[in-house]
Amino acid sequence: MSSSLVVCEVDESLKTKLRKFRFRKETSNAAILMKIDMEKQLVILEEEYEDISLDELRNELPERQPRFIVYSYKYVHDDGRVSYPLCFIFSSPMGCKPEQQMMYAGSKNRLVQAAELTKVFETRNTDDLTEEWLKNHLAFFR
Repeated sequence: MSSSLVVCEVDESLKTKLRKFRFRKETSNAAILMKIDMEKQLVILEEEYEDISLDELRNELPERQPRFIVYSYKYVHDDGRVSYPLCFIFSSPMGCKPEQQMMYAGSKNRLVQAAELTKVFETRNTDDLTEEWLKNHLAFFR
């Protein structure tokens, strides 16, 4: 691993929140938005959202800064079954500062492991974050 690649630790209170989020009983879409505290080199909670669509969430994302998102999505399958996949989304828009992109990219795997997630997606364009985009990505896991 390159010595210039900074891998940030995950805040302990965020780990606890992610564990609780994983076992939530609500059936609405919800999200945890996370960012890196550059000075502390720590992944921290930025905001929590209940009953939020991807369109609404997309409007909450900064235009030129990366973010990590854990999204609980009510997924209605073609056969009528309903599941609630937990999705990890790494948003790294074009125009981010290179050092920010590297710090986020270097820390992504550690955060995915801490959150114990398997549905991991990435986007470079926040306009892509739509329900159709998510369904297309989730189709891989059927």
